[in-house]
Amino acid sequence: MTLSTIKKLVTGHVGLNVTDLDRSLAFYRQVFDFEVMAEGTESDRRWAFLGRDDHLLVTLWQQSEGTFSANTPGLHHLSFQVDTIEEVNAAAEVVRGLGAEFAYDGVVPHGENGVSGGIYFTDPDGTRLEIYAPTGADPAAAPVSGAPTCGFF
Repeated sequence: MTLSTIKKLVTGHVGLNVTDLDRSLAFYRQVFDFEVMAEGTESDRRWAFLGRDDHLLVTLWQQSEGTFSANTPGLHHLSFQVDTIEEVNAAAEVVRGLGAEFAYDGVVPHGENGVSGGIYFTDPDGTRLEIYAPTGADPAAAPVSGAPTCGFF
């Protein structure tokens, strides 16, 4: 069997290095309402598996120092899709209440006069995150012209 014979290929989960598991765990649980599916609590091997409805989505690994760098190769941003702009706005209120840094003010379209759009912010370690809806964003000028907004924040 080769990859070309696989009919369906989906992302299983995303693993993130974090500096403080307790802080990141609280953040991801509040913003995304994730359940802790499993957790390692040994002082030198702390980790958490987060998901919903028995589906693993994000793993957190306490094994790094410093903050996320957008200037080096690797992860650009982590994006989550919701059904409606109302859900994006509700998430924005939670994120704002946690004191996270936003790249733009409010929901912005993915492109010029686009109907898909979302919010762009960082987690406690500076990892860039997006929550978006495929429709419902007010058609407006995008913060970045001539390219997808999610590519340049």
